[in-house]
Amino acid sequence: MQKLFLIIGSIAMALAVGLGAFGAHGLKEILTDEMLDIFETGIKYHFYHAIGLLVVGLVAQLIPNSSFLQWSGWLMLAGIIIFSGSLYILSISGIRWIGAITPIGGLCFIVAWILLALASWQNL
Repeated sequence: MQKLFLIIGSIAMALAVGLGAFGAHGLKEILTDEMLDIFETGIKYHFYHAIGLLVVGLVAQLIPNSSFLQWSGWLMLAGIIIFSGSLYILSISGIRWIGAITPIGGLCFIVAWILLALASWQNL
């Protein structure tokens, strides 16, 4: 589990950097300010939770068999895909209804952080 979340977190960080550069250079002249702000919100949360995945991978070295920790990592990944992904699609396509699924990704993020806390608390 440790290695897996370190790899996923590293790939997620690389994607966040690439998408951030794409937004800053490729979309700046194409999107409205509102849509660019939405895209940048997706990037911010993508970065935060890619770092979170790296944290899960590092903590998993100390707590190798924690189901709370494993679920935390998977929910962070799901949150990146659902939350950030929906904002990327919304900002580029203008399809507003896709924003209705964004809070599901936000809930994944919240639960992931709570599970990380529970895994840590359980193994003090």
